[in-house]
Amino acid sequence: MTTTTELPVGALADIPPNEGRMLRVRGGHLIAVFRLREGGVRATQPWCPHRGGPLADGLVGSGQLVCPLHGRAFDLGTGEADGGLPGVVTYPARVADNGTILVTLPEGDAPPFAKPAESG
Repeated sequence: MTTTTELPVGALADIPPNEGRMLRVRGGHLIAVFRLREGGVRATQPWCPHRGGPLADGLVGSGQLVCPLHGRAFDLGTGEADGGLPGVVTYPARVADNGTILVTLPEGDAPPFAKPAESG
C-alpha cells in the first residue's frame, strides 16, 4: 500500500477558470494544477511525456487537457491520452474551505516531476 500526503500548493483565486499553473510542491518540484470552469481542480505531472511541453500552458476544456506543443490530448481525470499513446500521471486534488488547493502526492520516491529528454 502506498502512503500519501495531502499538501497545500496554492490558492484557487490565483488560477483563472479553465487555466492551469505550475505550482511548487515538496522539495521545490513542480506540478501542473488546473481550475475547471465547471468547478473543482485537477493536478498532473508538469511535463508532457512526448517532448516535455509545459502542460500548465495547455488548453483546458470538457475535462481534457491539450499539450501546447503538439496537441496531444489527455483526460484530466484519468491521465489517459488519445489513441492509446502514453498518458500523464494525475493526482487527487481538492479545494479546502479557505480556498487553498490541496494535492495528494505519494510518499517516498518523487513523482514524475522531471522534464523528459527531447525526442523526435
